[in-house]
Amino acid sequence: MRLFRKITTGLAGLIALPALAVAATVGGAYYAPQYDYREFWAATDGKPFQVVLAGDAFPGVDPATVARDLLPAMQAAKPRPALTFTYDKPSPAPSPDYRLVLVFNPALNLNADPVCAGDPMRFRPNKPGVFYVYAIYCRNDRMLSYTTAWTTASGPTDPRVEQLFRELFLVVFKDGPSRWAELDDRFI
Repeated sequence: MRLFRKITTGLAGLIALPALAVAATVGGAYYAPQYDYREFWAATDGKPFQVVLAGDAFPGVDPATVARDLLPAMQAAKPRPALTFTYDKPSPAPSPDYRLVLVFNPALNLNADPVCAGDPMRFRPNKPGVFYVYAIYCRNDRMLSYTTAWTTASGPTDPRVEQLFRELFLVVFKDGPSRWAELDDRFI
């Protein structure tokens, strides 16, 4: 019986190993008290949703090519609302102005609110073969949620990039109730 358990545990570990090799790592997330998934749904369902790219995701690859190839990966991994990712800034500017800012290889001390406010961004050197992104969901000049994610990837069409977006969108656009929603009114 013990030998059977050891063998099945070992086989289960071997089966899980390829999945771990391609999995993205998503860092911790932060949600502003005003974050509300229902608001995200109402703002994006059936509508274009602007994505802003900043930084150099894949050094040595033309940024226009990276942008072109990342859009279908994001669309394939999109969250549940029937949204369409776009790089185009809406005209006239919507009010409120919702958007997702993807900062590639950000400086370690880059804060989300200044990014949403349009302040200059700072970056750190890229690690070859690593796709690292800081995803910030903005409303006007304020951050509603953010997280980081990284994976090994050879370029923007690498399937691991799409898998990263699939996992990242579940975190940055969390569909559960906010922890603030559970608080009694006297604490807000």
